[in-house]
Amino acid sequence: MAYFSEVDKIRYEGPKSRNPLAFKYYRAEEQVLGKTMEEHLRFAVSYWHTFTLQGNDPFGLPNMVRPWDGFTGMELAKKRVEAAFEFLDKLDVTYFCFHDRDIAPEADTLRETNRNLDEIVQMIEEYMQSSGKKLLWNTANMFSNPRFVHGAATSCDANVFAYAAAQVKKGIEVAKRLGAENYVFWGGREGYETLLNTDLKRELDNQARLLQMACDYADEIGFTGQFLLEPKPKEPTKHQYDFDAATTISFLKHYGLDGRFKLNIEANHATLAGHTFDHELAVSRIHGMLGSVDANQGDPLLGWDTDEFPTDLYSTTLAMVQILKNGGLHSGGLNFDAKVRRASMTPTDIFYGYIAGMDSFARGLKVAAKLVEDRVFDSVVEERYKSYQTGIGKEIVDGVATLQSLEDYVIDRNVVLQTSGRQEWLLSTLNQYLLEV
Repeated sequence: MAYFSEVDKIRYEGPKSRNPLAFKYYRAEEQVLGKTMEEHLRFAVSYWHTFTLQGNDPFGLPNMVRPWDGFTGMELAKKRVEAAFEFLDKLDVTYFCFHDRDIAPEADTLRETNRNLDEIVQMIEEYMQSSGKKLLWNTANMFSNPRFVHGAATSCDANVFAYAAAQVKKGIEVAKRLGAENYVFWGGREGYETLLNTDLKRELDNQARLLQMACDYADEIGFTGQFLLEPKPKEPTKHQYDFDAATTISFLKHYGLDGRFKLNIEANHATLAGHTFDHELAVSRIHGMLGSVDANQGDPLLGWDTDEFPTDLYSTTLAMVQILKNGGLHSGGLNFDAKVRRASMTPTDIFYGYIAGMDSFARGLKVAAKLVEDRVFDSVVEERYKSYQTGIGKEIVDGVATLQSLEDYVIDRNVVLQTSGRQEWLLSTLNQYLLEV
């Protein structure tokens, strides 16, 4: 059965093409700074938004039109697998990602649920072997079921913690079986609403305990993929424990887990935390913790996670600057944790969304590469901080300076700073590169 019969394989046709089902900027084999676009970007399809999204929201019922409509249970799960690999082939994307409950339905007991999961995982494994597609990462959905109303690892109920731990155990086993290059922890409900009923330290300790158990079990079964922790603020919990990159890195370092984990940074989560996307990438990068990316964007007029396909070229360009400075994403990639709008309900609309996102990052890559190659911003930064290369600045950096020596240095000096940050010129230069490259 063909699920996307109206769509042929998506090909590169260049910026002048008016074919909506063609890439304008993404050409997988094009070389940029010594690597192909495909190697730089490592695009991945999100199983949840792409194949399980139904279009319902707090104010509306499901409205998506999908070729697998009418099927239920395990039959629906199997149809979605078939559709997923057809989609990956037509989009010519190597990687995909999923939550455990995306691919197989939950049953009454974990034993039955795992049986369902095993059946679908076997089917996915066979498709991967015949198609050459790869699993960028998988994760456990520990937020949808009502049992997780108070969290998973941070639940007040030890029975829920035990269930979450068992679910993670199975997830790591699936990751190893399918050759996942990473395994993600997404704490969708790891947080609290009020301190009046919360043991804050116990919950943080328990979250760390589950992560350590995961590391121990990975070592036990020989899973060597990278563990990732995904910062997420506010939604759905008021006080989310993994609020942003800095908070998450602090948590990992406090519990001695920073050697085993890196961060999976999402653009929309950055904006919800009050940061820019490139800020979160930069904070992760300078701490050696940038692992992978959920590539989407939010609506600045809406205060929740809208998960739109990325089309903001400023954002994709500045993101790629950070990723290039990181030496790439290594085992990570650009997963489109993005969904078409509710009014875009046809199967073809899904392709439009991915084409828009992939082209936006391809364009961002080329501009970022030129900015890095020309050292446009690097030279500005070096000039701005040149006072730390010699004299008293070098003494500060080298740890030689003391409060006394610094007071002695400035006590009779008239210290006036009139060096311009030239922000407007920098933004103008960025515009120039965006328009010319």
